[in-house]
Amino acid sequence: MNSGDTAWVLTSAALVLLMTPGLAFFYGGMVRARGVLNMLMMSLGSIGVVGVLWVLFGYSAAFGTDLGGLGLLGNPAEFFGMSGLLGPDRLSDGIPTIAFAGFQAMFAILTVALISGAIADRARFGPWLLFAGLWAVVVYFPVAHWVFAFDSTDEAGNVTAVGGWIANRLAAIDFAGGTAVHINAGAAALALALVLGRRSSWPKDPGKPHNLPLVVLGAGLLWFGWFGFNGGSALAADATAAVVLVNTLVATSAAMLGWLLVERFRDGHATTLGAVSGIVAGLVAITPACSSVTPLGAIAIGAITGAVCALAVSLKFRFRYDDSLDVVGVHLVGGLVGTLLVGFFASSSAPAGVDGLFYGGGLDQLWRQAVGAIAVLVYSFALSLLLALLVKAVVGFRATEEAESIGIDETEHAESAYHLAGGGRGTATTDEAQRRLEGSRA
Repeated sequence: MNSGDTAWVLTSAALVLLMTPGLAFFYGGMVRARGVLNMLMMSLGSIGVVGVLWVLFGYSAAFGTDLGGLGLLGNPAEFFGMSGLLGPDRLSDGIPTIAFAGFQAMFAILTVALISGAIADRARFGPWLLFAGLWAVVVYFPVAHWVFAFDSTDEAGNVTAVGGWIANRLAAIDFAGGTAVHINAGAAALALALVLGRRSSWPKDPGKPHNLPLVVLGAGLLWFGWFGFNGGSALAADATAAVVLVNTLVATSAAMLGWLLVERFRDGHATTLGAVSGIVAGLVAITPACSSVTPLGAIAIGAITGAVCALAVSLKFRFRYDDSLDVVGVHLVGGLVGTLLVGFFASSSAPAGVDGLFYGGGLDQLWRQAVGAIAVLVYSFALSLLLALLVKAVVGFRATEEAESIGIDETEHAESAYHLAGGGRGTATTDEAQRRLEGSRA
């Protein structure tokens, strides 16, 4: 066991877990005041549901022995309840396997929480938890196996345990989850937005963020945690982690500038919301690419993605789908752009050791990136659509129009985020909200 690498992975795991409360603040600040608690609760609920499922069989399904040797799914029963992983002799690349399992648990939690931003202000909390659990089992665990489970080999190089098909047979580069996390969550977000439909006030009144300082705080926590998200994926405190950290910094910086530049030319001003949205877009884009590009390549990927995502968030108005907090425009589009740009900007001087189109590698890596990205997008969208329709049919998914008008914090959680002197819209007491809801139903 390498104690330094173990300490880095454990620290990174804590940083990644911090990203989910950071996401809760980021999403919570962007909704109306009467919906902030529901956004916080959907992220917190993801921690509870996915954390338990991961320990029971999620880790095993993602990283257990492949069933059938096709690279599609690990054996869910192999490490049920983390059995067999507790001894000091159970190591993975010099770190305790249980540490790796804990690190990957944080990825699963965050991925599910990301989806919730697309259905802000109109989803019932109980059905959301049901969907979150089903989606983790049916979509995330298999896709994590495809992307993150690498073949195990003996000293002679013979494969002793088969891993996921994207990571090994396709050999697409996805260092920390451009496909498994961002494209996966973004495709699911689009499916949910279509199934739940538009908010009653959208698009005439899309709603403005009620607390931009909270959004900035959330973005800051996300950026801070992302160094563990990307850097920890090196699974060692080494040169790869250092390159990844620098690339994560500069790509995100460039993406913020790219988004602000588009805003300035399109709208005549640069906004705080645009700056933090550019930050998240850059973090998304560099996630798959951070081990395969130079810092100059990272700047190019960040700048391109920031500009593209700034334009992409307006697609929902053209195609009339209500993606409340732009999960599709930032995570799906940003994940696609970052994954595909590996095929252009990858450099053999970076730790991954692969050349893309601009470095003399031809189209070989690009087609691999495209196949991996499209496969995850199609699988996630199709299964997410079916799961959302199932939940909607069995227990109902969307809050009523009356509940949406009163405020989903009150109707779903019997709470209000702000109790201001003199009351006002969004600050009604629970009893008042209940009376209004009952009156509207009558």
